[in-house]
Amino acid sequence: QALMVESGGGLVQPGGSLRLSCVISGFTFDIVSMNLVRQAPGKGLEWVSYIDATGKDKRYTDSVQGRFTISRNNAKNTLYLQMDNLKPEDTASYHCASGPAFGDTWLEYDYWGQGTQVTVAS
Repeated sequence: QALMVESGGGLVQPGGSLRLSCVISGFTFDIVSMNLVRQAPGKGLEWVSYIDATGKDKRYTDSVQGRFTISRNNAKNTLYLQMDNLKPEDTASYHCASGPAFGDTWLEYDYWGQGTQVTVAS
């Protein structure tokens, strides 16, 4: 059974940084594309970033381009999201999600984790 466990969230001031981690088990991680998605309170799901199985193809939504960096360590079955220059509008629950999708609905992904909360406030 697939399991994804996110960590690394927290409270940070605007302009600060956080590094999210997502440890995956239950499927062959190194052949699966991965995504980070987020959901702010009272809002819908938003796709944030994508990385292919090799780690060479990376995509970002416009609002985080240049501030966030996605990466993966296939030997450790772990996905990372380095978030720099955080803004209050980045406040959300962040989830890793498997599959080739860039979508804004949960059903477009094969598996997803419970998420880690990121709050950006002064």
